[in-house]
Amino acid sequence: MRIRVLGQFVPVSLAVLALTEVGLAFLALYAAVLIRFQTPISHLSSLQRELGPLWPRGLLFSVIVAICLLAFGLYSSRQRAQLGGIFVRLVAALAVASGAIAAVFYLIPSLQLWRGVAALAVLGTGCAVLASRLVFARAVDQEIFKKRVLVYGAGAAAAALANLRRSADRRGFLLAGFVRPPGEEPAVPAGRLLDPAGDLRELCERLNVSEVVVAMDDRRRGFPIRELLECRLAGVDVTELLTFLERETGRVRIDVLNPSWMIFGQGFRRDPLRLFSSRTMDLLASLAVLALSLPLMLLTWIAIKIEDGWRAPALYTQSRVGLDGRTFKVLKFRSMRPDAELSGAQWAQRKDPRVTRVGAIIRQLRVDELPQVINVLRGHMSFVGPRPERPEFVANLAEKIPYYVQRHCVKPGITGWAQLCYPYGSSEQDALEKLQYDLYYIKNNSLLFDLSILVQTAEVVLFGKGAR
Repeated sequence: MRIRVLGQFVPVSLAVLALTEVGLAFLALYAAVLIRFQTPISHLSSLQRELGPLWPRGLLFSVIVAICLLAFGLYSSRQRAQLGGIFVRLVAALAVASGAIAAVFYLIPSLQLWRGVAALAVLGTGCAVLASRLVFARAVDQEIFKKRVLVYGAGAAAAALANLRRSADRRGFLLAGFVRPPGEEPAVPAGRLLDPAGDLRELCERLNVSEVVVAMDDRRRGFPIRELLECRLAGVDVTELLTFLERETGRVRIDVLNPSWMIFGQGFRRDPLRLFSSRTMDLLASLAVLALSLPLMLLTWIAIKIEDGWRAPALYTQSRVGLDGRTFKVLKFRSMRPDAELSGAQWAQRKDPRVTRVGAIIRQLRVDELPQVINVLRGHMSFVGPRPERPEFVANLAEKIPYYVQRHCVKPGITGWAQLCYPYGSSEQDALEKLQYDLYYIKNNSLLFDLSILVQTAEVVLFGKGAR
């Protein structure tokens, strides 16, 4: 089972875990105050009359901690780290949270949080989060958070659901089985086919099914309108395959996509309010990043000059395809040799021999992308959106991949949903996979979704995910 949060569908189990840990962080602050001032809980009200109310401090503290945990991937359904990896991420997240808390409480003196209290609260939160993870992993039955799903269909379309391999894609549901429509050639394992004895509603009741996914290859033949209506009126959700896959996988599956779903479905917003909010966020974020990263950009410029000589260019421009298919010049720090493409455009490869020593470092840390804030300020790019590709690649990919040109209906971005969900792409198959995430972003884009992607991008940068 998944719920929609900030433009993305999150497993209910993760949402419950996040709310639990926010509550634990809130309580950790109260506990830290009582310990620091050696006050019994019965005297808490008198202590608050002296120090001021604690709940605003606790609320702000817990929100900052939650944002940092999110930024370090601790609420990601794609997270595969074991206990050791979670511990490292937790320590890093709390270290960043400590700095952010100190800055916020310094800027808002009325919400002063004493250093001893802050240290105890952070330590207590860390212990509470580790304990909650251990308890949640061992004591909480994950099955109670999953919907039981019945698929009406057994052909090629239904096989797209049967063939889901990633555990993150199957985290929100349990597959009860497939019902084969009359005349449809089966393409799913025979052992998963159900005997449709009786009607569909009775089958759902017998199997305790809470959702029916319609995955027929041809709806023009024997579409069970009456049976599906009975299921819907009996409280069973009825969902078409593409919408179900979008919700569960965080991408739009090209292999089952049809234009009518895009035309009549929700999303794909480009109204004036959305454009205004996007541009406002781009300007504010670009100016902030430019101000904070100027020293780092200067050091990068010097390092490139020292390695390749003072006459070698530190920056380079390259044609990319942007909004509505128009080309623009993207600005980046040069991370390859000046003669890297004398033989023409080519994909970057793992351990690419054209990458310089400085280039390998700045690509790993994504520092080479920083000059693109100038592109954002000029309006060629957004902070969040599909990554822009080169015209040579776009022309080739558009011929081979359906709906590829639709990714150009929004501005390209420095970071994006595809960068969070899929590693660096260097082939046509990678381009196809990333397009499915790009289409999901285009359909569901909103200001809150953009902010969520920006926060989660910290994990990609700090842990070097997908860099090449």
